This record gives sequence, C-alpha cells and structure tokens, in this order.
Amino acid sequence: MKKLTGVLLGLSFFVGGTGIAAAQEKSDVTPPPKVLVIYREYLKPGKSGATHEKAESAFVQAVTKAKSAQHYFAVDSLSGRSRSLFLFPYDSFDEMEKDAMATQKNAALSAALDRAGVADGELLSDMDATILNYREDQSLRAPVDIAHMRLFEISLFQVRPGHGKDWDALVKLVIAAYEKVPDSHWATYEVAYGQQPNSTYVVFTPLKAAADIDREFAQDKDFVAAMGEDGMKKLAELEAAAIESRQSNLFLFNPKMSYPPDAWVKADPDFWKPKAAPAPKKAAE
Repeated sequence: MKKLTGVLLGLSFFVGGTGIAAAQEKSDVTPPPKVLVIYREYLKPGKSGATHEKAESAFVQAVTKAKSAQHYFAVDSLSGRSRSLFLFPYDSFDEMEKDAMATQKNAALSAALDRAGVADGELLSDMDATILNYREDQSLRAPVDIAHMRLFEISLFQVRPGHGKDWDALVKLVIAAYEKVPDSHWATYEVAYGQQPNSTYVVFTPLKAAADIDREFAQDKDFVAAMGEDGMKKLAELEAAAIESRQSNLFLFNPKMSYPPDAWVKADPDFWKPKAAPAPKKAAE
C-alpha cells in the first residue's frame, strides 16, 4: 500500500483503481456477497506456484465433476508470507450451512475432496478458516465487474476494545471524503468467526491491473483536499483512539485454482478458462 503520513498509513487503502468507473456502468457488476468464507493456506518454502496449482487442480476437478453449485476463486499472496486464499461467497449463513450439508451427503464428492486434501496438505505449513459478514454501511461503490479484476488489496484493521464508536466515526469520515474522489471503491467485512482478536474488519479493494495502484498514489492529494485541515486532525485523533493494529497485503487472482461461475467464464474466457498451449512439434529425425 501507499504511504502518506502516519495518520494515513493503512487508511489510504480505501482508494480503489480508476478502471472501475466504466465497469460500474455495465449490468454485469457483482455486489459483494453477504457472507464470505476464506480458507487460508500457508505454503512450505518451494511449494507454491505450479506445485500448489497441480495439487489444487484435484479440488477443481472434483467439484466440476460433481457439478457443484457452490463456486469459489483463489488468490495468491504477492506480499507477506507465502499463502493462498480461497474465497467462498454466500447470500446468507443459511446458504453456507446448506452447501456444507450437501457436500457431506455427496459421498463421491466428499471422498474426492478428502483425497485431494491429503495431497495438498503435504505442501502446507498451516491453514485456517475465517467467516466474514458484509458491512454495506462501511463500504463505498462496492459492486464491481469482479470477473475482470486481477488483484486484491486486502487490509485488516483490529479495533481496540470499547472503541467501536470511534471506529464507526472514523469510517464515516473517510467515506465522506472519498465520495468526492472519483472511482474510489471498497467492500468492508467484519469478522464473524475466526482467529482474529477483538473486533476485526477486513477491507477488499479489487483492482483491474497494478496500474491502479499507481493511480492510488496520485489520488492521495485529492483525499487530503477533501478532508481539509480540520478533518485530517479529527482523523488522526480517531485513528489513535480506535485502531489497535493494521496490515495491508496484495494478492493476485489465480484462475488455475479457481472454480468460477459460468458468468465469469463467459465474460472473460481467456483468463478464467484459457486454452491449453499446443504441444511442441517433434523435430524431424
């Protein structure tokens, strides 16, 4: 993430890529899911890339063969520890439960997933799962053409105990400023279940290309101008009071480890379902 002054460090993630404006005018924008389950796999040294993709292909083949109605997609870390995140969207907690029960009742699918899990587990140093609940009131212009996104900025904010109202005031202040900055967008989730301490918020900023990050830097001055001197002072006070810790990381979409919905494949088949490269011709003997 870009860095301004101490007060904006970790807050300036809210600026999104400028490539979103045109996408938001289309009918194929996707609103954030109400519930998001994230499975996080930490990889052993040397076990990422093609090695992990090969293991994960067994999961994709299993759900594809079963014609599973529950789709998911994967992202790989470009910063921090080597890890992959698998994002499963749901409209509700009830839908999440029904998906889990359906998988349990499908003996063939469960067995295939178990076999895939054994092979995949050999590559991992650790793994965990987190369940997130969407906070529309803390998001801005969140629906995007996700099928054409390629990167995620993901930021975690841990709020000090007893300072929820300070956090709410901080978010309202930031939203009011970024509403004046064109093309800014993000989706905020609150951790409902998982290993994060205190009240934790996870903010996703989808990006169409890394060039959007460069544009974020350029828009910092617009945010400061929109805040004004008094607003910046208030922001610093709220940040000091509300935030226990924060971190931001960059992730790259990985279609080879994903099971995308048909609409995504139709929208961008070259990315989500690329054709296999032709085998090299043998040299004449």
